[in-house]
Amino acid sequence: MLSRYLPIFIVLSILAEILGTVGGFGSSVFFVPIANFFLDFQSVLGITALFHLSSNVSKIALFRKGIDKKLIFQLGLPAVIFVSVGAFFSKYFNAEILTLILAVFLIGLSLLFLIFKKLKLNASPKNAVVGGALSGFSAGILGTGGAIRGITLAAFKMKKDVFIATSAIIDLGVDFSRTIIYYFNGYIHNHDLYLIPILIVVSIFGTWIGKKILNRVSQKQFNHIVLLLILIIGITTLLSVFYPVSIN
Repeated sequence: MLSRYLPIFIVLSILAEILGTVGGFGSSVFFVPIANFFLDFQSVLGITALFHLSSNVSKIALFRKGIDKKLIFQLGLPAVIFVSVGAFFSKYFNAEILTLILAVFLIGLSLLFLIFKKLKLNASPKNAVVGGALSGFSAGILGTGGAIRGITLAAFKMKKDVFIATSAIIDLGVDFSRTIIYYFNGYIHNHDLYLIPILIVVSIFGTWIGKKILNRVSQKQFNHIVLLLILIIGITTLLSVFYPVSIN
């Protein structure tokens, strides 16, 4: 039962929120594999969507001065549309195979940009739309798509505050959409609802610490951190497929 390990779960959730804020693409990329240790996969999808709603509100409040309205439309609209598609079909797909594909994609893409530092993803409306659609679909079907959105947003070389605030607003629309579909899919369980107020506090506290850390990080370091965290996420996700661990 999760209640036995609640203090550990809370500490790990705070860490996920801090890393998600510093990386700029949200906590779900870390929270989903953490929650998988304690909950079944469908419960993870449901609780992640609820947690992320409060997490993104916290980021918008703390980074509200940096918002790229044009990118919100270009990347956010396809993300909201495709998260609904992914959430609807989540009960029909083999989650393990999809997780493996996502892991390989994240590892390959992050290594490509880390090794070939001059290589750039063209900051075009087309790439924004494609990145939004892929991140939205991934968020709907796997519970996390922030790393894909992070790769896309990194191409636009935004300032830290703009990157985080823009990503958070897009994520807010994504989470609202998938929460509704997850509810009708039966992923949000009454016995897990006691976690919501706990995770609201976690999201506010973790975002605040992450912002403090970012104040000490340069723009160049921030861009590098984003790619390194995506690489770590990819490796961790890959290991979780071949060496699944659960204490639920």
